Amino acid sequence: MDIDHLSFAYKVIDNKPILLDVYLPYLDNLQPDGVQPDHRPTVIYFHGGGLTVGNRQSWFPFWLQKRLSLQGCIFVSADYRLIPPSNGHDIIDDIRDVFSFVRSTLNGLLGVEKERVGHDPQSTRLGGRLRVDPEAVGVAGTSAGGLCAYLAAMHVSPKPKVVLSMYGMGGDFLTPHYLSPKFKSFLRGREMLDPADFPTFLYPGTAAVYPTSDSPLAYHPPTYRIPGYPSNPRMLLGRLYLQLGTFLDYYTGQHEPSLSACLRAISSGDDTLRLQIPEKHLDLFPQLWITTDWPSTCLVHGTSDTAVHIQESQNMLRLLQQSRVEAELLEVEGKEHSFDYEPGAQELHRVLFDHVVSFLMKRLIPSASV
Repeated sequence: MDIDHLSFAYKVIDNKPILLDVYLPYLDNLQPDGVQPDHRPTVIYFHGGGLTVGNRQSWFPFWLQKRLSLQGCIFVSADYRLIPPSNGHDIIDDIRDVFSFVRSTLNGLLGVEKERVGHDPQSTRLGGRLRVDPEAVGVAGTSAGGLCAYLAAMHVSPKPKVVLSMYGMGGDFLTPHYLSPKFKSFLRGREMLDPADFPTFLYPGTAAVYPTSDSPLAYHPPTYRIPGYPSNPRMLLGRLYLQLGTFLDYYTGQHEPSLSACLRAISSGDDTLRLQIPEKHLDLFPQLWITTDWPSTCLVHGTSDTAVHIQESQNMLRLLQQSRVEAELLEVEGKEHSFDYEPGAQELHRVLFDHVVSFLMKRLIPSASV
């Protein structure tokens, strides 16, 4: 990535820093918006990767960061601990700590002036005078990062002002997509995986996996038998756990007895399935935790998504509306998972992207004209 940013450790676990990157807005483009020019609205973003792989620069949403920066918004992209051996409870702790750091600590660290000279529209000054407005912080995420955005809406206090979920996981975990073993291709037509190839990443072998919050994407060279195939095994774990029908075991950390097997044995229905989820894990299920004070939410989802089914966002929309929460779902006809990273997406989805950013900014700065 060649965009100017500042990196900070927002916490340290086992002597290993967990990092976030801060992208300050383009000062040349700041317009009067009813707030102090040096106190800026902020969006905290969480990356995708099935909770199993990636870091704050993986599948980076350039379209979102650029538009928010041009609107004078600070953009923060944060790492979080990956499963396994960590689990969703650890990720909630990380999300809380990201928000606490951004609201309480980051402003004290933004005192270093770093300039890029020029009058090009892309030029920016990373200035020491810019500060986070702690009362104007929103959250966004892509895929698994969308789940992180939901968890922020559930567990961060005070709550973020607005939520953006791009084809986010967690809108409905109580479905066969998560609970049922698969025996034929189910995701983008890709091959079935052999569990024997992943002994370290299957319970109980996961006890030997070292915790990490930073697992970059990596691919085999053109000379490999499958050119461009992932060389980082973590890139395949999300698909493997869905294939085995055990994703929720790794997400909750409950392997004995297997939470997935317990839920699989029940016929259907949220109310019946909820009774089988131990109380200590209920706070990991967004569909069971929606309250009337949930932030305004924008959901975006491709109708042909095979990695995270659009029914998850449809379910979230229904539940949010039942609780009288302001929410909208933008369905993108015929599009698969990660459609916003496809070649030409910036132009093809320009109107959609502009609308999403307008939704965010109007909730961060109600007086703004976007």
